[in-house]
Amino acid sequence: MKIETRKVGDVTVLDCSGKITLGEGTMAVRNSVREILKNGGMKIILNLGDVNYIDSSGIGELVSSYTTVTNGGGQLKLLNLTKKIQELLAITKLLTVFQVYNDERAAVASFS
Repeated sequence: MKIETRKVGDVTVLDCSGKITLGEGTMAVRNSVREILKNGGMKIILNLGDVNYIDSSGIGELVSSYTTVTNGGGQLKLLNLTKKIQELLAITKLLTVFQVYNDERAAVASFS
């Protein structure tokens, strides 16, 4: 699991690649999101385009990060879901929770 952090205006984009699974993967997501919040970042996009596998713990971490960011007054959105991840989020009804985008410019512009 690798996460690259970059800024687009006042939005922080986390480019995730690899597997989001119990242990290292979920910790990487959790720590990255909490670090952004600690530094005052309120607009976060998780780019999952290069995530090739996510398990139930990974899904749980997405929900946990979403809750943490929302409770902190911020917004967390998902970008570039793979077909598999999109299907998983549909089955678990989480597509109704997250705002999901396929275009980074649209995702960045969606923060108001």
